[in-house]
Amino acid sequence: MNASRKVVVVTGAGRGIGRAICERLSGDGWRVVCADIAEQENQETAALVRGDPVTCDVGNEDSAEALVRFVSDKYGRLDGIVSNAGINRFEPLADWTLAQWGRIIATNLTASFLLARASEKLLRSAKGAIVLMASTRAHMSEPGTFAYSASKGGIVALTHSLAMSLQPDVRVNCIAPGWIDTGKYPIEPDDHEQHPVGRVGRPEDIAAAAAFLLDGEQSGFMTGQEMVVDGGMTKKMIYV
Repeated sequence: MNASRKVVVVTGAGRGIGRAICERLSGDGWRVVCADIAEQENQETAALVRGDPVTCDVGNEDSAEALVRFVSDKYGRLDGIVSNAGINRFEPLADWTLAQWGRIIATNLTASFLLARASEKLLRSAKGAIVLMASTRAHMSEPGTFAYSASKGGIVALTHSLAMSLQPDVRVNCIAPGWIDTGKYPIEPDDHEQHPVGRVGRPEDIAAAAAFLLDGEQSGFMTGQEMVVDGGMTKKMIYV
C-alpha cells in the first residue's frame, strides 16, 4: 500500500453525481472511501473504483463519527471530504410533516456539519479540503421544495462559516449544480436547448468541479466560495 496516496470520503457515493465523483477522484489517484445509506449501490461504486464501502447514515451523529473513525483507523489520514449525500421531496405545504422536514435537513445539511466536526483534526493535519454540495435551489425554487431549498441555502452559509473556522489549514468550498441528468428523468430536446451551453449537465461536470476544488495546486486560493455549475441558467433572463 502506498501510504502517500491522498484519502477522500465521498458521501452519497452509490449513484449519480456521487458515483461520478468517486470515479473521477479514483482516476486522479485518490484513495476513495465511498459512503452511502444504500448498501448495494455503495458496494458497486466501491468495487468500480477499488475503494472502501462504508454503509452509513451521515445525517446521524454516531454514524458520521464512525465513518471518520474507519478512515482514521485504516489510513491514519484524511485529505478531503466531498459531502454529496442529499434527498428531496416535492409536496404541498400542508402535506409536509416535521419528521419529513427534519430528515431532509439532517441528510442534506446537518451531515456536512457532523463530518466537518468529526474530521477536523485529520483534515487540519493534512492541510486538506472540504467540498459541500449546494444547489441552484439555494437561490431559486419550484413549488413544494421547502426543506431541500432551505438545506441548500444553509450549505452555502455553512461553507463560508466552516472556511473561516478552519482557516488556514482547511479550505472549504461548495458546488451548486443546476440540472444534472442522472438518468432519473427522461430528457427532451427542449431541456437541452433552454440551457445557454446547449445541453443539460452531466454528473461528470460536477465531478470535474469537485476534483478542482480538492486540488490545492489548482484551487489553493479559493475558500468559502460557491461554484455554480448550471450551464448558465441562473444568469438567463426569462420572460413568460
